[in-house]
Formats: sequence, C-alpha cells, structure tokens
Amino acid sequence: MPRDVLVVDDNEKIVEVLTAYLEQAGFSVRSAVDGATAIAEVDRAVPDIALLDVMLPGVDGIELTRRFQREHGLPVILVTARSDEVDRLIGLEVGADDYISKPFSPREVVARVKAVLRRTGDQRPGDETVRIGELSIDPERRAVAVQGRDVELTRTEFDILAAMAAHPGRVYSRLRLLEVATGDAFEGYERTIDAHVKNIRKKLGEDPRAPRYVHTVFGVGYKVEDRT
Repeated sequence: MPRDVLVVDDNEKIVEVLTAYLEQAGFSVRSAVDGATAIAEVDRAVPDIALLDVMLPGVDGIELTRRFQREHGLPVILVTARSDEVDRLIGLEVGADDYISKPFSPREVVARVKAVLRRTGDQRPGDETVRIGELSIDPERRAVAVQGRDVELTRTEFDILAAMAAHPGRVYSRLRLLEVATGDAFEGYERTIDAHVKNIRKKLGEDPRAPRYVHTVFGVGYKVEDRT
C-alpha cells in the first residue's frame, strides 16, 4: 500500500509539481492550500508524513507542526521561502523532522520524504537506560531526564542525543549526526545540527558557555560526556 503524503502550500504550482514527483515515486498524495483545510485532511485520515509551507493563510505551518506533533506524532517536513534563520530554528524546536528552503529540487524533496519515513518508521531502540552523570536516557520509552527532571525533546533531538550518549566521549561529525537525524547525509545541511544541539542544551538546562554534557569539538562536531 503506498505511503500517504499530505502537501500543504498556497502556491498551486508547487503543489502540482510536488504531487507529480511524489506520485511518480510511488506515494499517494493529498493536498491543501491553507491551514484549516490541512487540519480537516488530517482529521479525516492521518497521513504518513506532511510537507508544510511555513507561510500559510490562516493557521501557519509552525502552528500546524505543533498541533500535528501533539495530537498525532505526525512526521513533518517544513518548507519556507524565507532565508533567515528564525523560521528554521522555531520549526526545529516545535518538532519538525526536517526543513527545506525554497527554491528546492523536487527530487531532493522526494529523497528527504523517503529519508524521514525510513527513520521514523524503523526505530529500533535498545532496552537499556543510559546514565551519564545525572543525565538518563531511556531508549525504549524515548524518555530523557536530568537531575530527576523530565526533559521533553522532539523526535530528532532525542535521536541525536541518544546516538551520542550511546558512546560517551566519541566525537560525531555534523554530517554523521545529520544522517542520524534524517536518515541521510545531505550536503549543505550540516549546520542544521547546530540548531538541534542548541535546543538540546537549552532543554537540558545547560550553560552554553560551559555545558556539562553536550560538548562542541571545534572544527569536527559534538560529543556527550559528563564534565562535573
């Protein structure tokens, strides 16, 4: 049975092009041109993944991401025409699984959809809780706590933190963490990892100037270890 993709964009030409490429790749595609219609489509039948334009009439893509993540755990790829970092950072923080800037290659969009579906549909967590200092990570429950306080991470943030915590002290390049986060290593998107790490540190209550657990290895990437 083909995977169901919901494409939401108020530009009908973009919807038409993405629909053609996705259907050619074997997906079933539904579409909406505004937030209200997108909500109605998801309420009618939850798709396997949603492609959401950030700037939509009515309910925007950021609010849709919050809603779809909260109510359905729906994988989301956000799309934007804006070049600044604000949308990207907010989108990643509210739980978007990936982020694409316009103009984009439709073939790349198809590849990113496949990568997110592969990652979110093929999660095989271990059964042992990882403890590093006062940080605990339960892969089976996908739960994180620090000093006994529960920490709410997005799906992508959890995957990145859990991957590094599984091997304390090992340095992970941005490209390797991007592969963990998206299922593929897309050249040119490595800096997306910096936004995720920033969010992880903030949620853990880390001092960005002297973090205890998530450390930058300048010129290389990141690692997790306890520095008390």
